[in-house]
Amino acid sequence: MSSSERKQIKHKKQYHLNAGVLIFGAIFVYILFVLYAYQHTTHLTGYEVTMGSLAVDCAYRGVAVRHEELVSINDVGYINYYAKENEHVSKGGLVYSVDESGTLSRMIEDGRMVSGVLSDEDLKELKNELVSSSFSYDDKNFKHIYGIKDSIKSTIRRLASVSALASLKSLSGNAAANHVNMGYSPDPGVVIYSTDGLESLKSGEVNADILDEEKHEKTDLTDGRLVGDGDTAFKIVTDENWSIVIPADEALKETIGDDSYVKVRFVENDYESWGKVNFLENEDGLYLELAFTNSMITFASERYIDVELELSESKGLKVPNSAIVKMEFYLIPEDYLTVGTNEAGGFIRRTYLEDGSESTEFVAADVYNNVDGMLYIDTSVFNSGDVIIKPDSADTYTVKDRDTLTGVYNMNKGYADFTNIEIINSNTEYSIVSSKSKYDLQVYDYIVLDGDGVNDNDFVTETDTGINIK
Repeated sequence: MSSSERKQIKHKKQYHLNAGVLIFGAIFVYILFVLYAYQHTTHLTGYEVTMGSLAVDCAYRGVAVRHEELVSINDVGYINYYAKENEHVSKGGLVYSVDESGTLSRMIEDGRMVSGVLSDEDLKELKNELVSSSFSYDDKNFKHIYGIKDSIKSTIRRLASVSALASLKSLSGNAAANHVNMGYSPDPGVVIYSTDGLESLKSGEVNADILDEEKHEKTDLTDGRLVGDGDTAFKIVTDENWSIVIPADEALKETIGDDSYVKVRFVENDYESWGKVNFLENEDGLYLELAFTNSMITFASERYIDVELELSESKGLKVPNSAIVKMEFYLIPEDYLTVGTNEAGGFIRRTYLEDGSESTEFVAADVYNNVDGMLYIDTSVFNSGDVIIKPDSADTYTVKDRDTLTGVYNMNKGYADFTNIEIINSNTEYSIVSSKSKYDLQVYDYIVLDGDGVNDNDFVTETDTGINIK
């Protein structure tokens, strides 16, 4: 056979499976699966329950209740004040004058009756007012700055009025002097140059409406304004005994307990005093009255006051507020609880066979709490309207009533198991809870940190990054 007749025969290349390729492929598929599972898994963090203490968040803003008296004007004209606000005046002490013609007011405005140089005492008074105003400044309530401005202007004008008062004698024989009428204090007390409509407020009358500051804005009684017969000249506080009423709840009442006095810190100036405790309850809710026998003059011109109650620390099981959830349960009388063949607790439920005949079945159920003989049972166990039978009796009970418990999700068993808690006290981050029964949370239990991210009976597993729900 010639070379030209020879045919070159090509053989197909054979491929052999490589063990390394198989292993790499398996690892790659596994990585893809893990990444997919990670993206579709809710990741939670666990928290171990320990004994701890808690500084209770006890800051409140309350309303001041005092013995206040509004003093009316019996003249018409322009009013000028001489007594300093927040200072005591005696009975019959000079507080203001009313200038019928306006001559005195114009002379004060023109400065013709006022020395051009303030005394050291006057300068000190203005400085103190500026310092006090700087401490009360609030970025969120800028309109307060206008009140500060008006207050300082009023102080300057009052100083001018005092200077003018010293010159009133020179008006003797002057026609203008005959039109200036003096106003005196009817009782001894502290003079206030503002009103807010709450002068006759009693402690027991405090409600949510009273605590709404926007509904009771302060009206300043300024110098130099035109007044008429019956208008308010000033306000006088006639008693050193006063009180602050703050909103309260049962937790605060339980914390204070039978204490008759509680230590109070006034936020504005860090002043501390002991307030006598009196809880008040009306249709609007629960309130706490703190009664004082001192420091009234310091806050006499303020209606709404920030205070902190210096309470003892609460001790117990400490849990984060983020772990706390609420869950609804069926209520079933404890007399209907029985034990099944496997010694599990449960109930006997009435059922019906296909032929319509009546029968029964045992339904295992965990008890989450027992309050006054009523057991709290998971709503997934029964349907509303199910009928259960009391053991060794013909009595029946229709499942329908519900109630809510506060608790956390315990993960000791590998799944989210709702556990009842009783909160003693709490602040913005943590709560102190008690452990009184076998249904409650126990020390060293492991709970889900974010309770809203899990449902009851979800299976959970711990990982390096937290907890995964299956």
